[in-house]
Amino acid sequence: MSSSGEADKRPQTVSVSLTELKDSSVSLDTLEEAFGPASLGIIIVRDLPERFVELRKRLLSYSSYFANLPAEELAKVEKPEAKYDVGWSCGKETLANGRYDTLKGSYYAQPIHDTELEAKARRLYPNVPEMTSPNTWPTEDVLPGFEKLFEDLCRLIVDTAALVARNCDRYGVAKLDGYREGTLEHIVRTSVCTKARLLHYFPPPPSPATEEVEARPDSAMAFDDDWCATHHDLGALTGLTSQMFVDEGIHTPHATPDESGLLPSLPELDSHPDANAGLWIKDRSGRKTLVQIPRDCLAFQTGEALQLITKGKFKAVPHYVRGAAAGKAGQIARNTLAVFTQPNLWEKVDEERDFARLAQVTIDNAL
Repeated sequence: MSSSGEADKRPQTVSVSLTELKDSSVSLDTLEEAFGPASLGIIIVRDLPERFVELRKRLLSYSSYFANLPAEELAKVEKPEAKYDVGWSCGKETLANGRYDTLKGSYYAQPIHDTELEAKARRLYPNVPEMTSPNTWPTEDVLPGFEKLFEDLCRLIVDTAALVARNCDRYGVAKLDGYREGTLEHIVRTSVCTKARLLHYFPPPPSPATEEVEARPDSAMAFDDDWCATHHDLGALTGLTSQMFVDEGIHTPHATPDESGLLPSLPELDSHPDANAGLWIKDRSGRKTLVQIPRDCLAFQTGEALQLITKGKFKAVPHYVRGAAAGKAGQIARNTLAVFTQPNLWEKVDEERDFARLAQVTIDNAL
């Protein structure tokens, strides 16, 4: 286990190996340190399969290629009837100040497939198209190999999430009255409502407003919510890759396939010029911590469904993605992948609500 402590005793980031997860040897204390009431609600998993590094770099490069497609190609994979929660979405969400978020593009797909369960979801919940609509993929001539690449990486992330869930189930059985063994692992492995989101944060245009903020002495925190408003995740465990920073001013995201038949991986910056850009988590005391995920690791973050399933023993934490300060943004884009493992729509998250009800309220509030 590794951590980064500070003099103010703020919560630490917890790291475990894939082998520890497979062996179910992660201690209950470690799980509580990662996900409990005083935690950051996130765990780093290291020592992943070798193919992960290449899959991550390829798919996150595709995020730049995708977001820079012509408008007519992007329109082909939009699904307004699914509230833009399937396929391409840009400029449909609002930030903390109420303005529409045009600095972030998203591609959504559901990577877990089971024909019978998908049919059941559509039959029981005909009015939840954002969770039951079939995926829509860009064609092979537009983004060659994208669908397979996307699903291969998502499957690896879901398989790893299931191991995290198995260890969380050990905690539930030991600490919670009436907790059923295998509850969370079953959700992660079988739910057809798990949703993946490939994200592209566009290089932000400079503006007088951002330049004015940069000049203020508190500018290190002035750009909270610039890229993604503060929120809790909806599902159980959210799998996160490390962020990829690409200087699109130098490496234009337009290319032809290489010898593999895929579009080439884009050169990746070691870090963003603005050290404060990236994923921030607010702990229970309201303090903010910038979380760094190594490129060869995955992180798993707690969501609202997990908090409800564990009766509050594991907490969903508020977090946001902060943009770069004026003068430091340049033409640098940020790409990442989030996989939200979520219960099937009919599965109960507490004594009164199934996941469909929880999801509907959350999505409606976001629009």
